[in-house]
Amino acid sequence: MKKLSKIIAGALLSVASTTAFGFEKNIVETAVEAGKFKTLATALTAAGLIDAVSGPGPFTVFAPTDDAFAKVPKETLEMLLKPENKEKLKAVLTYHVVPGKVMAKDVVGLKGAKSLNGQRIDVKVDGSKVSVDGANVVATDIACTNGVIHVIDSVILPASDNIPAVATKAGKFSTLLAAAKAAGLVDALSGEKALTVFAPTDEAFGKLPKGTVDSLLKPENKEKLKAILLYHVVEGRVYSEDALKAKSAATLQGGKVEITVKDGAAYVNGAKILATDIDAGNGVIHVIDSVILPPAK
Repeated sequence: MKKLSKIIAGALLSVASTTAFGFEKNIVETAVEAGKFKTLATALTAAGLIDAVSGPGPFTVFAPTDDAFAKVPKETLEMLLKPENKEKLKAVLTYHVVPGKVMAKDVVGLKGAKSLNGQRIDVKVDGSKVSVDGANVVATDIACTNGVIHVIDSVILPASDNIPAVATKAGKFSTLLAAAKAAGLVDALSGEKALTVFAPTDEAFGKLPKGTVDSLLKPENKEKLKAILLYHVVEGRVYSEDALKAKSAATLQGGKVEITVKDGAAYVNGAKILATDIDAGNGVIHVIDSVILPPAK
């Protein structure tokens, strides 16, 4: 970690030696003065975010350079800058901003950080290299009056697919998707309301007694199926670290699920959590190895 801090500090000194970064200017003023964030400034203006990012904060901005924006297909960038796509552009830009002042020494200790967009940015440390969602951090700790800037070499994009679309593309939730359709829950899972889904795989459904799934998919068992599925859904975006800290969560079915850790693995009501923090445009998915059933009333 000490070696990494020295490398990061060296990168910052290198940037500072060629650019007059001020410590008495806010994030927007600092970025404009640097001279290599013109596209970012243009995008912030088009999205109506200048005043917000100039506010008291504090904020941490993972700022893509002009060269980073140049990697984005020209037609995509032009599309985002159109007035009718203001909300989409705003979603992309707020994905580069984290509330609070997160310095480099703190970033390297994280696995992820929740952005103002609501979605979680993944942080990866590999030796002396730090990346966020695959974008390399090339300079850090540029101090501003209302936060800090870390420079990245690519534009990072939030997930845009909704929960059913993400599950469909994953290719291992066909039974869950069929059940959601039979229960009339696809629209709810596709809506704008943020949700967290503990998603059983096809193999998880295969563990149920023979004939159980076929029985639940029958129209006359719709309400029972709906209750089971809603027991896998929690309101809001609940990321793994928050779930583990809370130890339990209220489900849309009305009951609670318990989150525990045993032998280094996390469980929800005894179902092992196989993968966590899979972002969707309207929520987050945690993959589990068993179907969990609500308590009998």
